[in-house]
Amino acid sequence: MAHVIMPGALATIAVFSITFVAIWKFILHRRRPLNYPPAVPGWPVIGNLFQLKEKKPYLTFTKWAEVYGPIYSIRLGTSVMVVLNSAEVAKEALVSKFSSISTRKLSKALTTLTCNKSIVAMSDYGEYHKMVKRYVINSILGPNAQKRYRHHRDAMIENVVNILSSKIKEEYCSLVELREPFQSELFHLALKQSLGKDVESVYVEELGVTFTKKEIFQILVVDPMMGAIEVDWRDFFPYLRWVPNKRMEMKIQQMAMRKRAVTKALIEEQKKRFSHGESLSCYLEYLLSEESNLTEEQLIALVWESIIESSDTTLVTTEWAMYELAKNPKCQDRLFQEIEEICRSEKLTEEHLQLLPYLNAVFHETLRIHSPVPIIPPRHVHEDTQLGGYHIPAGTDITVNLYACNMDKKDWEKPEEWNPERFLSDKYEQMDMHKTMNFGAGKRVCAGSLQAMLISCSAIGRLIQEFQWKLKDGEEENIDTVQLTTHKRYPMKAYITPRNQAA
Repeated sequence: MAHVIMPGALATIAVFSITFVAIWKFILHRRRPLNYPPAVPGWPVIGNLFQLKEKKPYLTFTKWAEVYGPIYSIRLGTSVMVVLNSAEVAKEALVSKFSSISTRKLSKALTTLTCNKSIVAMSDYGEYHKMVKRYVINSILGPNAQKRYRHHRDAMIENVVNILSSKIKEEYCSLVELREPFQSELFHLALKQSLGKDVESVYVEELGVTFTKKEIFQILVVDPMMGAIEVDWRDFFPYLRWVPNKRMEMKIQQMAMRKRAVTKALIEEQKKRFSHGESLSCYLEYLLSEESNLTEEQLIALVWESIIESSDTTLVTTEWAMYELAKNPKCQDRLFQEIEEICRSEKLTEEHLQLLPYLNAVFHETLRIHSPVPIIPPRHVHEDTQLGGYHIPAGTDITVNLYACNMDKKDWEKPEEWNPERFLSDKYEQMDMHKTMNFGAGKRVCAGSLQAMLISCSAIGRLIQEFQWKLKDGEEENIDTVQLTTHKRYPMKAYITPRNQAA
């Protein structure tokens, strides 16, 4: 007689089968350990902190990549950080695996200075980030906005050239420092774009002090840049946060308070002008039109960001480019000949840039070998993911060592040499802004890349068109940089000769 299987028995068999398969998979998973990135050996408790005592960790990270490969992990106190040292794994992290690591991991100092991640560059990816990035692109950094501010950039470049010309007016050949006039004019531009006008001084009621432009620059740009790279040992041991570090806390809080007070005073001064019917095309005016979406603290932070972001990194690239051209007369002559052929008797302008491939190559090669930000600020992995074939668990921190990516011998021939010709090959589109990863990748790509290129390329081109450059004796060895950055510690000094006299 045929056997009949009752429905209850069928359910029991199904549950048993599913349970058996689940248990078997669990056993296999336990038998096959997860493939984690290689770990750099360190010390108990502190991990690899002592090995990073020098304030140029990107160099140490690059040396470790030669031993452990392009992706490895280090331990910084209680946290594990995975360091990415090749463009391939960096792009995988920033583009295809972005959703797993979109959260910024900031130090206590940087969190304080950015008003708890209120600025575009340091905010976590989400609705707020997308909103404020749209604001800055629409108002000052996007292609249409850049057309509106074109006259400010032209004036800036012309002023730099005129200042240098006046320094050598009485002499055939004179020693100059590019940094001072370029930095000053760049700050003028940042103020005009952000506030609608240049500012010579401001009274800060909150502090009861009138600050000069030089003091404003120190408070809004120099101090926060140095504060951002301050290291508080408690960041690596959160369970010891209760231990006081008063000197560090007071220093950062003082910086943040002064920065906020000065920025707020600048905003209030411009608001008075707006209330009198004066309309200025600037970032602040745009933000005030969207004020209902922002808190006062967010508004202040965003205006400050537009000032500091426009005032520093472009200077770093331009100064290093002029250093390299002054050091390499053949490259300088080639660039001058290209400018002569295209511009003839005209002054170089932004319209000429797309016709000057060698100038474009000089810009990108300088970014490659002197990246303004050699290490991308860390991100936090909030869900298990895979990178470079390795398992990266949630809770890990990720950082990209751009310096190592740009010095990778698999991607670059003789990477230690400054050689603009490498970017003239057919593999690169001339106007592609992402020949290197210095402007980021994916959804967090730098919003200011277009402005940086326009200012830096126009400045380099005009400075070579107007003057012949030669480094001061001993200046070739002047390559020391400031701590975590590639900002030249000492300004470049060079002899310049007007082209009409050099001939």
